[in-house]
Amino acid sequence: MIVSMTGTNILLTTLGGITLLLWGCRMVRTGVTRAYGADLQQLIANWSNNRAKALFAGVAVGTALQSSTATALLLTSFVGQEAISVAMALTILLGADFGAAVAAAIFSSGVSGIWPIIGFTGYIVHANFDGRSLLMKNIGRMLIGLGLLLLGLQTIGASAASLSQSALVSSAIQSMAQEPMLAILVGAVLTWLAHSSLAIVLLLIALATGGGNSVEALYPVLLGVNVGAALPAISATLTETPTVRRVPLGNLIFRLLGAIVALPLLPMIGEALAAFSVSPAARIVVFHLTFNAALCIFFVMFTAPVARLTRRILPEQIDNGSMFGPKFLDEKLLATPSAALGAATRETLRMGELVEMMLTRSIDALETSEPALQTEISDADDQVDRLNEAIKIYLTKLLRGELSDDESQRAVDTIMFTTNLEHVGDIIDNNLMDLAEKKRHIQVHFSEQGMAELRTMHARIVDTLHLSLNVFVTQQPDSARQLLDRKTELRSLGLEGTESHIDRLTSGRPESVATSAIHLDVLRDFKRINSHLTSVAYPVLDRVGQLRSTRMKKVKAAKTVSATETIVRS
Repeated sequence: MIVSMTGTNILLTTLGGITLLLWGCRMVRTGVTRAYGADLQQLIANWSNNRAKALFAGVAVGTALQSSTATALLLTSFVGQEAISVAMALTILLGADFGAAVAAAIFSSGVSGIWPIIGFTGYIVHANFDGRSLLMKNIGRMLIGLGLLLLGLQTIGASAASLSQSALVSSAIQSMAQEPMLAILVGAVLTWLAHSSLAIVLLLIALATGGGNSVEALYPVLLGVNVGAALPAISATLTETPTVRRVPLGNLIFRLLGAIVALPLLPMIGEALAAFSVSPAARIVVFHLTFNAALCIFFVMFTAPVARLTRRILPEQIDNGSMFGPKFLDEKLLATPSAALGAATRETLRMGELVEMMLTRSIDALETSEPALQTEISDADDQVDRLNEAIKIYLTKLLRGELSDDESQRAVDTIMFTTNLEHVGDIIDNNLMDLAEKKRHIQVHFSEQGMAELRTMHARIVDTLHLSLNVFVTQQPDSARQLLDRKTELRSLGLEGTESHIDRLTSGRPESVATSAIHLDVLRDFKRINSHLTSVAYPVLDRVGQLRSTRMKKVKAAKTVSATETIVRS
């Protein structure tokens, strides 16, 4: 029995139980985010327009993930993507703090004895659905993690019963009761080291259940646990932008203020809880729940002022434009494929905005041959190349994980689309700008009619770019068919432009003769750009069976080759 063990063995057994608990929590979180990550993301998105709904959304997510830290990191990603405000993220996080306390209450309710049934059921589900159903496999992972968590809780409870009888441990706890600030510090440090308030709360419950310690002596440590629960998210976001770091900082401010207010009230709180004659473990649970509920009630109206305070503490960095790179590709989102794909989509739209700027200004550069415009477009192409590389690497990492068929297809389609956008940027920079420079060097000008035809064709291509971005985001077959119709229309415009140019050549127009080679090359490059932009329609129509069989085969083959080559290059 553990009672007969030495102090070293008891300590090692306790650490082993905490390890099982932490690993179980991680497996449960991984299973939940992979199975229901999109639902949790949608819940946050749909309920973040109202303070009360956001609070309840936080409770639901915090309870499901069993961790306010995991919720905080998820929220920082949304804030970094500008999907929600810092104030609303803080509101959700207040609810998540209470949700994590609810999870601790559930796991301390004496359910640890059923860990063999839950763990074995999880293994059966995971083994039988591996390779068949990603959802059921992740549910099995959740159950295995829950079994490990409960086993860890049972192990901690058994060893802590002996640990609490140790004169050294009891002396240390009683000493901390005399030094509440030290107790808070110890609780905060332990929680930060474990990266889990759940584990430390359950350990305190086990120590209280052992009967060898005064429950009141553990309350200051529990305050420290609540303060320390904000620290892992802060340390995990130290290298992020100031906007992202404001969310965990605001949460720490709430918890610190709550601890400062509660500290002088501990004797009164202890007497009130003791008056109910509940068990020592129940007092720890009620104290933990009450503290987090009080944070929600008293601070939910102050999320906006605290958000402004964090903005003053962490002001925006001045971007001098010298370091342009990805803005939304958060590595932490890779554990939630739906969120990671959303981040990649937003980054692709940024890339599309750059390509649109290049394309829009290219016609002026062709007409005026202004060197400053050519330099600006060339710099933008470098930025497009960096974004393309970053998106490709990010999605390749995502593809190495467990994805559903739809998620895998979306990742590959995104890689294909960004590759085509990068090709468009290269054509503008390497071809059209070279033609503009050649035109400036030999000092020639397009004819008035020829320039008007180029502008008309260019305007249609800009419209095509807008539609292609819309098809990429919405995946609507109607828009995809409209996009392919644009390809036919532009081909007709190109033929008409070529015929008109030849007519001007035969009539001996000097401007047309001087710019003939450049004019025809511009028409060729416009058609190439249009072809790259319309290619996003093929996968959409392929999935709904609206392409000819020969076209479908070509698209599928091209898609497979492109995805394979992209991943190999990575």
